[in-house]
Amino acid sequence: MIRWLVTGAGGMLGRDLVPVLARHGRVTAAHRSMLDITDRAAVAAVVAGHDVVVNTASWTDVDGAEAREEAATAVNGRAVAGLATACAEAGAVLVQISSDYVFAGTAGAPYPEDAPTDPVNAYGRSKLAGERAVREILPGTGFVVRTAWLYGGYGRNFVATVLRLATERETLDVVDDQYGQPTWTRALAGQLAALGLAAAAGTAPAGIYHGTASGQTSWFGLARAVFAGAGLDPDRVRPTGSAAFPRPAPRPGYSVLGHDRWAAAGVACQPPWQEQLAEALRTGGIVA
Repeated sequence: MIRWLVTGAGGMLGRDLVPVLARHGRVTAAHRSMLDITDRAAVAAVVAGHDVVVNTASWTDVDGAEAREEAATAVNGRAVAGLATACAEAGAVLVQISSDYVFAGTAGAPYPEDAPTDPVNAYGRSKLAGERAVREILPGTGFVVRTAWLYGGYGRNFVATVLRLATERETLDVVDDQYGQPTWTRALAGQLAALGLAAAAGTAPAGIYHGTASGQTSWFGLARAVFAGAGLDPDRVRPTGSAAFPRPAPRPGYSVLGHDRWAAAGVACQPPWQEQLAEALRTGGIVA
């Protein structure tokens, strides 16, 4: 029986991941109130006795990281190094969740897993520090899964916000010059479980994987699809540019990721984003 540890288990992804992993072994769900991942001694004590650790804990305030990069890096970088060290000492596999923000977002085709990184904001730099720590400390048992544009039934996310604003406003202006892959946390959770099982069995090569839905769209395209899927008029959504919503942290304009490495692990790629969204809306997997 595989002994799983999920850090950040109270977050949007963690809450969907824990019940999926429970079908494949025994799970320790470490919420933020239970485990401060910047506390190396506490991390080492919790990791001991587990086979696979999935780290979903993260500093997620992208704009806040611009003013507090040191604090963001403490969580997304140095704490990950501590977690990787604990895994090395315990003989555990580590699956680290990372981000599309490690890329500049200037490509014209999906980023392959080995594409050069060049983050444009502090959050991206902090996540890249975590990636590097995993690869340096756990070259044979460390897995980095980059994901993006997550939505789900827990916490704040774009899809839930669109559903809420649809009840409050007649029209919505949504950015149409940023492209990515909307990804449902339940779909990612299933893929992470499959990767963890393959990693524990020694059949998945360590390294970087891209855990996003197939296909691509803009935020505008996603908002229209949410309206349509909810039985609302998608023409209520109007396109605009990023300049209309200035933010402290610059965003990558193109966050589409390639998925070639999953075949080597024997794990299926995720379904198209349209299918994921339809299933999430159908099953009530999103709470506005």
